[in-house]
Amino acid sequence: MKLRTSIQALLDALTLTVVFAFFLLARNEPFLRAVDRYLYSFIGFLFIWVVASLAGNKFKFRPDAKLNEIVWQTVIVNLFIIGVVTMLMYLVRVHYYSRTVVFGTTLVVSFIELSWKVLIYYLQVAIIEPIEEETNKIRQPRHFLREVFSSHKVHLKKEQVKAREDAVLVEINREAFEYIFTFAQIDSPDTLLTSTLSPFNIEMQMQDQFRSIVNLKRINDIRHINQLFEAVNKRLPVGGIFIDYVETKNLRKQRILNKFPPVINYIAYFFDFIIKRLLPRFRMTRGFYFFLTRGQNRVFTKAETYGRLYACGFEVVDEKLIGNHLYFVMQKVSEPHYPENPTYGPFIRLNRIGYHGKMINVYKLRTMHPYSEFIQNYVYSKHGTSNGDKADNDFRVTSWGRIFRALWLDEFPMLINLFRGDIKLVGVRPLSKAKFDMYPEDLQQKRIKFKPGLVPPFYADIPQTFEEHMASENRYLDAYAKAPFRTDFKYFFKALYNILFKKARSK
Repeated sequence: MKLRTSIQALLDALTLTVVFAFFLLARNEPFLRAVDRYLYSFIGFLFIWVVASLAGNKFKFRPDAKLNEIVWQTVIVNLFIIGVVTMLMYLVRVHYYSRTVVFGTTLVVSFIELSWKVLIYYLQVAIIEPIEEETNKIRQPRHFLREVFSSHKVHLKKEQVKAREDAVLVEINREAFEYIFTFAQIDSPDTLLTSTLSPFNIEMQMQDQFRSIVNLKRINDIRHINQLFEAVNKRLPVGGIFIDYVETKNLRKQRILNKFPPVINYIAYFFDFIIKRLLPRFRMTRGFYFFLTRGQNRVFTKAETYGRLYACGFEVVDEKLIGNHLYFVMQKVSEPHYPENPTYGPFIRLNRIGYHGKMINVYKLRTMHPYSEFIQNYVYSKHGTSNGDKADNDFRVTSWGRIFRALWLDEFPMLINLFRGDIKLVGVRPLSKAKFDMYPEDLQQKRIKFKPGLVPPFYADIPQTFEEHMASENRYLDAYAKAPFRTDFKYFFKALYNILFKKARSK
């Protein structure tokens, strides 16, 4: 596959060079003089063309792709290249670089690309697929194990277990196989082995429930991922096991950087970040993203993966990094409770406990990966908290989120809550239900007697442990009950001094 992609990229670059030279010949200018004039600009044009094409997967031809998807993928990537080159022409003031040459070259090469892609598509439909269909009639279909899986015998026969092992080892390596079947029984009919991207294949199982479900497809390629997790949840009893794997964002970045030579690898990762990370984050571009990718090869962080699973009623039992994938073992603990409209954009609304225990929507800039709120208890239990405010080594926080927190930028949207009267200027921090439940009942009751605040007493006292943090809030609430204005005045300026001169920051 890599060799095929490299050959296509080389042929595409050669085509671009020939067409570009043709347009230079068509100009009223000596050819050698034109080459000397345009050489370095063309090298830059060619570099952008190849890198953007590789990052946009323009040379990868999926057998199951529809013709309109193939056409649009090529057109969109080439339009993006035109936009980038045109912008650079004006930024570096390359006024002599003819737009006719750039646009003409791009249009002709795009036509050539589309022509051979359409040809390959019809060859695939007319010749290759019928041959494969005829060949598959001879082979034993891999879904023959469905009858084995739905068997109600106590143990499967040796030949059935062997068939299972062979089928699984086609999908994953031996190390992953041994890890998975430390937690699931391969010889039990109550273990469902599947390799699916669709919730339909889980829902249509003849057997009502299984003790464990193992999916051998990575979740990055699942379009309707919450629906699949929900379908798995329905087929498991409380305590049932679900096993799958994911290529996390960090593992993906490492793979891309190792795939390409230095410098080019970071450019390729930049384009990958734009297409795979930014486009699905905004409502206006999300539909366009799924039209391009069909929901395959999606980028998931560990936080979002676990957050989705927790929202669908699972908890982490174990995890292991095998190759370039993170394998996880989940246990069903409840029915799904994920939100209907989870937020992905930079601005978020968080459910927090406010005055008199009523839930309020707190506005903030996103500093954590999506679905992070569902694994708050997991993060605190795994990493703990040294200062009583934030979890230590919190993998849910994004890289730019740490900068936002250090500069207090993430708190600015809370001014909306301040103006609406949901919170006051100084007061205890509005907490999520999970964090609120960590407090003793007497402090819980004391907290909800007053409005939460924008500037918490944490920045005035700077506690170092969770016990010190609760003691700090207790002191503030007791003092506020006796003298509200004087207490807030004192705490505000003390917190301001610590922030400005002692560099007290959120992390």
